[in-house]
Amino acid sequence: MHWNLDLPDHAPARCPPDHPTSPYAGRHCLRAHLSPRLCVRNAIPLGTAAKEEMEHFWNKNINSNRPLSPHITIYSWSLPMMMSITHRGTGVALSAGVSLFGLAALLLPGSFESHLQLVKALGLGSSLIYTAKFALVFPLMYHTWNGIRHLMWDLGKGLKIPQLYQSGVAVLVLTVLSSVGLAAM
Repeated sequence: MHWNLDLPDHAPARCPPDHPTSPYAGRHCLRAHLSPRLCVRNAIPLGTAAKEEMEHFWNKNINSNRPLSPHITIYSWSLPMMMSITHRGTGVALSAGVSLFGLAALLLPGSFESHLQLVKALGLGSSLIYTAKFALVFPLMYHTWNGIRHLMWDLGKGLKIPQLYQSGVAVLVLTVLSSVGLAAM
């Protein structure tokens, strides 16, 4: 609350709310025992002032024809920026994949082994199967290695700009190598 403390000179020494001659009858007093001039006369909720400020802000921006926020195309793309976006994307993809796999296991008839037999019976080439396995394991490996990188940052290590790029390249190399190895199994 915003308190207006401008009081007339004839304010009583104390502001009892039930005093009949008090101009502040029915109003609260604030530290009246310390100072007779600290009685609350008008209380204005702060929300009103904040609302007026927000209206002033938006009116000023609308009248100046400024854009609301910079567009993504004004930024120069860097490796840490791209890796951050990819980390979030792989996290969403992994969550969606695990959820869909769980739903499929619950809703589809048959067991996991019967579905594997179905895939084998399709006679897909080994290169197509390898590519599919690589596509499944790549987000997991990227999210894992980049998560370890984030844990190192939480420990305060590797936060300088050259180290950010070095650890980024290391994450990409480890992701490709581990994905290739796991897909070959």
